[in-house]
Amino acid sequence: MTTDRELARWRLRSQSLTAPADDAEQVVRSLLAVQAENPSQSAWAVATRTPSPEASDLARALESGRVIRTHVLRPTWHYVHADDVRWLLELTAPRVLPVFDQQLKALDDRMTAITDAVESALGEAPDQTRADLAAALADRGFELTGQQLMLVVGRLEMVGLVCSGAPRGGEHSYALMSERVPAARPFDRDEALAELASRYCTSHGPATERDLAYWATLTVTDARRGIAAADDRLESIEHDGRTFWHAPGAAPAEAAEPAGHLLQVLDEMYRGYQDSRWVIDSEGVVPRARETAIGMALVDAQLVAAMKRTIAAKAVTFSLRPHRELAARERQAIEDAASRYAAFLGLEPRVTFEAA
Repeated sequence: MTTDRELARWRLRSQSLTAPADDAEQVVRSLLAVQAENPSQSAWAVATRTPSPEASDLARALESGRVIRTHVLRPTWHYVHADDVRWLLELTAPRVLPVFDQQLKALDDRMTAITDAVESALGEAPDQTRADLAAALADRGFELTGQQLMLVVGRLEMVGLVCSGAPRGGEHSYALMSERVPAARPFDRDEALAELASRYCTSHGPATERDLAYWATLTVTDARRGIAAADDRLESIEHDGRTFWHAPGAAPAEAAEPAGHLLQVLDEMYRGYQDSRWVIDSEGVVPRARETAIGMALVDAQLVAAMKRTIAAKAVTFSLRPHRELAARERQAIEDAASRYAAFLGLEPRVTFEAA
């Protein structure tokens, strides 16, 4: 009988946290999408899934356009491979666009003109930062607040007009998707649902139909349709009264190295699920209230502490607030994870533990 901890270990392996992918591009392709609301934290989410974490790896993929940072799946940024971004947008945008439209009601009568202005500005000069784009729109007679511009561009990303351009001095930029992402073959919704289900359950599995529906902003009915259409590419197990779908031939995992992981709560190991998220807390020690920390420490696939990262000139401090008393081996696993993370940042690691 499979346990919560075994499922969580299995997910570590599926998500390349204990079986790294080749490089940043492969991480993104394999996971299908990686939430990227916070560029600094999400860069580590990608890098920690590679054998030799380096910031330049993801930077090269973004520069080349092989990886795109754009709004897709849910109303927030994700890293998506260029080969996947168009069909994912076509599949998931219809249920997300109303969120943007509701927030942009005040601009309803000007949205067509603003869209034309954005397209003109980026057509003349791609790879514009948000400040550049704001100035270009102002020159065309559209003075938007920072919040309005963020929502406008987010909506234009969801309809496939705009996407990330080549970063400018490490800063996110915008470009026309038509100039950045190759045209895709005709879209078939049923085929897309099957592809989504197959790849999500392979890269995030074992996972439930409701996990998939949450992750991709689908109805549960559509999630079931996708899984049913992909059933020749998936297998399932029953656990805790639910069906969990996973890659064929995969099996519950034993404890694996590295044992410790310092991640953001936006990481796919947490945000990639909703229905069965708490297999990472088999002891039930983590408060189920809204997250009060932006980071977390996992040891042997279990969420054992909240984490805050503070960067200074020469060192990065990881402040841990344990959810229970930690054994010496668990503290060591966290120290090891801090060393890997600090090396990625090019800083010295410091770790502090509050009393449990």
